[in-house]
Amino acid sequence: MSDLLVMRGIVKQFPGVRALDGVDLDVRAGEVHCLLGQNGAGKSTLIKILAGAHQPDEGTITFGGEEVRFTSPIAAIKAGIATIYQELDLVAGLSVAENIFLGHERARLGFTRRSGMNRAAAELLGRLGHGEIKPTTEVGRLSAAGMQIVSMARALSHDVRLIIMDEPSAALAHDEVANLFRVIRDLTQQGVAVVYISHRLEEIREIGDRVTVLKDGRTAAVGLPARDTPTSRVVSLMTGRDVEYVFPKRPAPGAHDGRPEVLRVEGITVPGHVKDVSLTVREGEIVGLAGLVGSGRSEIIEAVYGARRPVTGRVLLSGEPVRPGSTTRAVRLGMGLAPEERKAQALLMNESVGRNITIAGLGKYSRLGWVDRRAERQEAERLVRTVDIRPPDHRRPVRTLSGGNQQKAIFARWLVEGRKLLLLDEPTRGVDVGARAELYAVIRRLADEGVGVLLVSSEVPEVLGLADRVLVLREGRVIHESDARELDEPRVLDMIMEGSAL
Repeated sequence: MSDLLVMRGIVKQFPGVRALDGVDLDVRAGEVHCLLGQNGAGKSTLIKILAGAHQPDEGTITFGGEEVRFTSPIAAIKAGIATIYQELDLVAGLSVAENIFLGHERARLGFTRRSGMNRAAAELLGRLGHGEIKPTTEVGRLSAAGMQIVSMARALSHDVRLIIMDEPSAALAHDEVANLFRVIRDLTQQGVAVVYISHRLEEIREIGDRVTVLKDGRTAAVGLPARDTPTSRVVSLMTGRDVEYVFPKRPAPGAHDGRPEVLRVEGITVPGHVKDVSLTVREGEIVGLAGLVGSGRSEIIEAVYGARRPVTGRVLLSGEPVRPGSTTRAVRLGMGLAPEERKAQALLMNESVGRNITIAGLGKYSRLGWVDRRAERQEAERLVRTVDIRPPDHRRPVRTLSGGNQQKAIFARWLVEGRKLLLLDEPTRGVDVGARAELYAVIRRLADEGVGVLLVSSEVPEVLGLADRVLVLREGRVIHESDARELDEPRVLDMIMEGSAL
């Protein structure tokens, strides 16, 4: 295979930051080239240069044998480079077909040919194995996984030679990841190159051909064989140190027996999502929910928090009923939520780290309508240290933090007045391997201090490694419950795919 893309000595500076410092990358036609690195290593900056969103200060880019410089995203797309970003840039109020062909609408005599766009969109969705998504459906009504599929279809609507995929599997279930890999293999067999970015190291060995690793804006390794390079070697290159991908030590089996119940869910049903689900979480216990996207995991979290209104059943927090549909009541009773989409649903991206931490507990610092800024600042500083946010500056804009540190800020928010229960929906989504270990330690420490935790994750090893007790879900029902130590990944996958407890 010949080199389709060659990047040499790429340098990019922002005020006070040298984001890229002489990065090299070469990608062959028809290969999957995995780009790895911790948050802040420079991956996003590099792909934005390749996508035409940024221009390099130094270095050269050769694409298809010609030296190029993309001055805009449109220029990159016309050259045959499509980018699927982790934060999907879809327009919620437009239809699926309108999003797929946004910017290159099919028109005749100045009028958009909607029927033609709908047919073409249906063909693309069928090619991706998701013909059930209707071209006329409003994108804002789709799940996160559905939106990811639409974004992929939009990339394929162009005559592409290179597709950049930034965390494409983050919102997908196990079977949907398998379908994604099938699509990627189909593309590479046609000679299309794929730059694949993921924090799930187990995916790299399955789908990747070669690996390039970035660290602190520099190239730590170029073109390593994906299947033959040990994971420990990749982690060491990413972090600059040996990191054991392990979970914190758990209490002994039965350690939570007899402790007070923090959460009791009795027979809740959410039409179309959850069917007669009951569960409990005891003080200091971490309970994990394992299941496919669409199995009801997130909907259970939302119903517990009051964001969804179940038609039957009830939710009790330390014996007090949580009013259906009232998140305010849930917070007042001692509940906290770290949602799946932290940037869209939890963080105030233009505010400081400190304000993001204290926003849920401003009443603690207020007197007669005035906020005691000194007390607020002191609390923010304390909590930044408690959850180990880096850099430890409460005045820093939260948008400048890595994904792992942004997640720590959300955890810290719910510690302002103390929480009885934390609801964690995909807590390590988009977080690198080094920061994951830190988040696991924070979660376990909170549990050791008596906080109950209800955890949802698409990564079965994460649920099994972090939780004390696991509930396996399928089609909105609990089909199995046991101590996490009694389960392994193959058994859980068999249950969620086949629908029977083995």
